[in-house]
Amino acid sequence: MQLVSIARNPAPTGAITGLMMAEDGAGLRYARWPATRGPRRGTVVIAPGRGEFIEKYFEVVAELRRRGFAVAVMDWRGQGGSDRLLDHPRKGHVEDFAEYDRDLRQFMKEIVLPDCPPPYTGLGHSMGGAILMRNAIRPGSWFDRIILTAPMIAFSAEKMPYPQSLVRLYAETAALGLAHSFIPGGTETMPDQVRFEDNQLTSDRERWQRMTGVLEVAPALALGSPTVGWVRAALRAMSELQQPDCPKRVQVPMLIFAACADKIVDSRAAEDFAVQLKVGGLVRLPGSKHEILQESDPLRMRFWAAFDAYMGLEQQAA
Repeated sequence: MQLVSIARNPAPTGAITGLMMAEDGAGLRYARWPATRGPRRGTVVIAPGRGEFIEKYFEVVAELRRRGFAVAVMDWRGQGGSDRLLDHPRKGHVEDFAEYDRDLRQFMKEIVLPDCPPPYTGLGHSMGGAILMRNAIRPGSWFDRIILTAPMIAFSAEKMPYPQSLVRLYAETAALGLAHSFIPGGTETMPDQVRFEDNQLTSDRERWQRMTGVLEVAPALALGSPTVGWVRAALRAMSELQQPDCPKRVQVPMLIFAACADKIVDSRAAEDFAVQLKVGGLVRLPGSKHEILQESDPLRMRFWAAFDAYMGLEQQAA
């Protein structure tokens, strides 16, 4: 499965790519890279957010490899270069987050554990963060540490202006007949059709243009709004993470980054979760929009400084 490389966003050299067949027959695109510098420090498994794709993490892959990490990443089912689940390829859909759980389990067993060196660190963003959190509260996690950026524990008030109980009631009811329909007001509009000034993901114009440039060349990677069924599945998954005892059930050391200018997920929910962890920490990033790893250099430097300290690395230039 070839990666899309453009001048603004070149693919890191040495990639090994493939298509993993999920248990239900869905094809899931993945890529892995060896470290480019010693000492070897194990593998970082990247869990992207909703609507993201491997190419969006090229810069992060290079930064991790220079720190001595091998990297593995997979496009979640229904997005990126993986098989879409509905006839309309722009609809972001899943029936249940348990499907993501199974895909992660298979990815680890078939791709990561056989071919990538331990120890394993999970790096999850937004929806990917929620999936890694689900893994962390269950026995038998593969990860020695988990790092999360803007984890999807609750939607922001701006993203969901109605009470969650009301939205969940609507999603549960509407999904009985409209599970495969866009959410009300949802469209197939791709990110590259949104003006930079109107985006809610990053304040960094260059990184925004990298992402939209990839989609201009490879529009098949793009995803539109979620379906009613996806929202129902997400609300059910977040409901478990919102339980008062959930942080105490986390069995993996965890560092959470909260984007304080986030309009996609609720940063306060991430902060509240982090401070209740038995073994964990919180880093607040004032001024950061939702996609911390796609943000401006000063914000990213704060992320990498905290990452290096948490991982016990010597300071080195990214």
